[in-house]
Amino acid sequence: MYSRDSWGGPLEINATDSATEDERSRNLQDVDRAALSRPLDETQQSWLLGPGEQKKKKYVDLGCIIVSRKIFKWTLGTLLFAAFLAGLIALIVNTVPRHRHKHPPPDNYTLALHKALMFFNGQRSGKLPKHNNVSWRGNSGMQDGKSSDHSAAIKDLVGGYYDAGDAIKFNFPASFSITMLSWSVIEYSAKYEAAGELDHVKEIIKWGTDYFLKSFNSTADTITTLAAQVGLGDTSGGDSPNDHYCWMRPEDMDYDRPVTECHSCSDLAAEMAAALASASIVFKDNKAYSKKLVHGATTLFKFSRDQRGRYSAGSSEASIFYNSTSYWDEYVWGGAWMYFATGNSSYLKLATAPGLAKHAGAFWGGPDYGVLSWDNKLAGAQVLLSRLRLFLSPGYPYEEILKTFHNQTSIIMCSYLPVFTSFNRTKGGLIQLNHGRPQPLQYVVNAAFLAALYSDYLDAADTPGWYCGPNFFSTDVLRNFAKTQIDYILGNNPRKMSYVVGFGNHYPKHVHHRGASIPKNKIKYSCKGGWKWRDTSKPNPNTIVGAMVAGPDKHDGFHDVRTNYNYTEPTLAGNAGLVAALVALSGDKSTSIDKNTIFSAVPPMFPTPPPPPAPWKP
Repeated sequence: MYSRDSWGGPLEINATDSATEDERSRNLQDVDRAALSRPLDETQQSWLLGPGEQKKKKYVDLGCIIVSRKIFKWTLGTLLFAAFLAGLIALIVNTVPRHRHKHPPPDNYTLALHKALMFFNGQRSGKLPKHNNVSWRGNSGMQDGKSSDHSAAIKDLVGGYYDAGDAIKFNFPASFSITMLSWSVIEYSAKYEAAGELDHVKEIIKWGTDYFLKSFNSTADTITTLAAQVGLGDTSGGDSPNDHYCWMRPEDMDYDRPVTECHSCSDLAAEMAAALASASIVFKDNKAYSKKLVHGATTLFKFSRDQRGRYSAGSSEASIFYNSTSYWDEYVWGGAWMYFATGNSSYLKLATAPGLAKHAGAFWGGPDYGVLSWDNKLAGAQVLLSRLRLFLSPGYPYEEILKTFHNQTSIIMCSYLPVFTSFNRTKGGLIQLNHGRPQPLQYVVNAAFLAALYSDYLDAADTPGWYCGPNFFSTDVLRNFAKTQIDYILGNNPRKMSYVVGFGNHYPKHVHHRGASIPKNKIKYSCKGGWKWRDTSKPNPNTIVGAMVAGPDKHDGFHDVRTNYNYTEPTLAGNAGLVAALVALSGDKSTSIDKNTIFSAVPPMFPTPPPPPAPWKP
């Protein structure tokens, strides 16, 4: 069949014309695909490829960034695996039994330190704080200094500490005690902190310094009088009630307690200045109080220089109980502390004056050379000024005398060692610094403190030891000396007796102490009524925790008898040295001294040069 094409040509229709529309479409697709002789771009392929055959994208759009799909998969997989692993570890940690590493128990020195500090709580006079923690003590001495038997400048002497087993307040040994405690805090505040006793010891110091500030006109720049003592201890045989004749609880005292003043007392004033000056460094963060202490110390030291004389020369009481042999050592000791507290070089010039050192006995030795005590502070001053040379090295014009003090300190440390014969020892190993006289322990603890402290000075200065003649000794030797002496006091002695009350299982039970020996039973015992408690063979009803008694004799013998104070009476000065030695030995040896705090007020020894002048302008 033919038909005419509209364009003028014939159009042939054959059998294929009857093919279905679907077949024609497939044929066209086959022809079109076969005709493709070149690659197509993505857009062209998208025209041809069906929806199921579209090519996957190589990148993932995360909104803020576009990343490779491969990197995205790896990152996601890594995060999921890490989360799984962390969960697995957490599960194991939570299910496996834990083995906690306990801190090692406190060493004996730390345990004894807690108790030794409590002794001061038991010795407090005045209105006690609520947290005093000595159940058998109460307010006492509330009228001290309020009578009219002394100068008008002193209006109130309530407070402070009772000296020993009596109720007398002796400012000379008490101020030395506060100086020693302050020194130990300045050097070992980190150890006090580790033992949990820093606040406690600072509170003890402040109780003392608050009282000292009442002992003179502390707001004045110049004074003419100073309270030296409250109470009387006359033992001449009279029957007048006083602090030695009577045996009463301090809370029950009803007799007169006169105030002893001094107007020419260089030793007492300089020692009290040392106490306030050292405490001002302890409380340097309390600027108002520290400034108050410095001002008081300045006034006292000026008084000590203006009015020369020994405080005990004019007092029969002081000469019997706490006689001062000289005031020159207090000038060196007090001058050093005044320099550290103020930075005023005039005090350093005084403390390092060769003439002063000569009068203090720095150049001639003697049987008691190197023995630090409430009477003679020369050994402590030499160690203190050696510290200045070791860490600041001030040079000229101080170097020569500081070098001398440093050498003498080395000699003192040599004298403590068993290989030298400066001091005898008991068979049990206790050094006899007071040459066999009674009450030896107060001197032993001071020497132990100086030895431990000086060894720490050398360690902090990267110095492994020191020479005794041609022989070299390591710092460990010094520390071992301190340990053996304190260990003896804590019970490592032939009697297996701890001479610190409340430490260990075997310690003195008949301590010569009024408050500890009389029960708190709401009965007021009179002056003589308390004698039965003094003379009884029964143990004290109250424990004066931490009290270090006077100690054994030169044969290691000890009599636990209340009436024999040469064995059983504790003192403030003795316990202050004990506390200082214990904290020096306590804890980890890696906790060193505080090298810098003591120099807080000291200016640079060599001032920095002035800045260059401004450039010249025409």
